[in-house]
Amino acid sequence: MNQQSTRSAVPADQYVLTLSCPDKQGIVHAVSSYLFMTGCNIEDSQQFGDHDTGLFFMRVHFSADAPVTVDKLRASFAAIGDSFQMDWQIHRAEEKMRVVLMVSKFGHCLNDLLFRARIGALPVEIAAVVSNHTDFAELVGSYDIPFHHIPVTKDNKAEAEARLLELVREQGVELVVLARYMQVLSDDLCKALSGRIINIHHSFLPSFKGAKPYHQAHTRGVKLIGATAHYVTADLDEGPIIEQEVERVGHDVTPDQLVAIGRDVECQALARAVKWHAERRILLNGRRTVVFA
Repeated sequence: MNQQSTRSAVPADQYVLTLSCPDKQGIVHAVSSYLFMTGCNIEDSQQFGDHDTGLFFMRVHFSADAPVTVDKLRASFAAIGDSFQMDWQIHRAEEKMRVVLMVSKFGHCLNDLLFRARIGALPVEIAAVVSNHTDFAELVGSYDIPFHHIPVTKDNKAEAEARLLELVREQGVELVVLARYMQVLSDDLCKALSGRIINIHHSFLPSFKGAKPYHQAHTRGVKLIGATAHYVTADLDEGPIIEQEVERVGHDVTPDQLVAIGRDVECQALARAVKWHAERRILLNGRRTVVFA
């Protein structure tokens, strides 16, 4: 058996490099040269230069034969990262991201994410589900996933958030997903998990705030139902937008039908946002995102 057939018979390890830095000449050349010199092969590469911010963004999916390891790759790439002032990361592509899902009393997004993760449609490992209510303990248990009931009141909010952060640290969690978790997070928690919390809300905000937004929308005769997935910041519902979904509706749609349509678009937008984050396709660009979908 020749060398070429021997190499192709053994699957190479897969990695993802993501980076952002001030835009200047030579970045792509430096990255591709590095991968060539370390015996790696580029499987897919995407890049974007933002003329408004002067920043350059890149995601490279590459393969490498043993004995290359992720630690060796990180150590050898550090000099290039420093020379271009990069904010960069290298991860194994097949490694599932550990996540915590949070929910209150609306379970459609939770149920959707649990199912997608089970069938392999989401590259995540759900470490736990956290709720300020017990409504979905049985559902979560049916997936053999730990369920943590952490009640939240105005008197114990700081303690509840401390328990959440402890769980995140203990379980090595990289992403927290607010799957219709109806509690406002403190500024301190938002800062502690900056870029690591995704929320979903209906896109009627801020036009239809408060209770029953879909009923308010029906009263106004809306023609589009929408949902927005975004990163959580201290500014309520104003974090960098990841994904949005819309569905056109007619004058004959009832409030209950609007609610059902709204649930569907919320599930779709949130699932895509979680998938893209887990595949490391999203890079923060100030108050915006760059999504290499």
